[in-house]
Amino acid sequence: MHTKSVMIRRYKGGSFEDTSDLLAVEEPLEIRLEYGPLKQRKSKNISITMRTPGADEDLAVGFLFTEGIVRRATDVFSVKGWDENLVMVSLQPDFHFDLQKLERHFYTSSSCGVCGKGSLEAVKTTVSQECLLAGMPWSIQPEVIYSLPEKLRREQETFDVTGGLHACALFDREGNLLVLREDVGRHNALDKLIGHYLRKDQIPLNDHILMLSGRASFELLQKAAMAGIRCVCAVGAPSSLAVETAAEFGITLVGFLREGRFNVYSGS
Repeated sequence: MHTKSVMIRRYKGGSFEDTSDLLAVEEPLEIRLEYGPLKQRKSKNISITMRTPGADEDLAVGFLFTEGIVRRATDVFSVKGWDENLVMVSLQPDFHFDLQKLERHFYTSSSCGVCGKGSLEAVKTTVSQECLLAGMPWSIQPEVIYSLPEKLRREQETFDVTGGLHACALFDREGNLLVLREDVGRHNALDKLIGHYLRKDQIPLNDHILMLSGRASFELLQKAAMAGIRCVCAVGAPSSLAVETAAEFGITLVGFLREGRFNVYSGS
């Protein structure tokens, strides 16, 4: 659990008291990429993102995948944390990629993962046909959907003591929690989750349900599509572009999932 204790003055019941409070840690992470032939390796800083420390290697690999730089686990030669705030991702010596894509990433804040993009074209990434495979049709009972927010909330360890983190979790079709990730940035939390599965060579995730602790934004739906996720549920509201993105990629999108009710914005 990555938290920091600070002294505060709390006003309650008509008076102040001095006490301590726990905050979620937010620190910069530099993601560097190493590529090229073994005897002529080059390295390049591709992103500095504000994140909550933890699962940094998953975050780096997930970021590269959802930005369309790598496609599968075998594209990555090694991933290594050099210090507390630097991760080096080394690509296979014979792996070829679009070098211009690296120019898109400058700085991403914890609240906005697309704020550092250099052009409108850089905002949209290409979703591979491999991850868009529909697979066998399946349905979800409303009772399973209802159960997801409580299961997610129960496992949010750092949120319980700070109240300051986003979370995303992957469930199977029966509503069993598989993996949960927390971060000050909602896009970071999802990159950590997707990176975890990519490193295990388990993408696409087209037999799972993604649960978001907050709203459903365009960027989160785009990342879900990259990973082949076909059902996304959110506690909060979706944006208009998130709904359009879900419809474009055949994703069932559920919003306002709380208190025994939900809205279906895309899919059946």
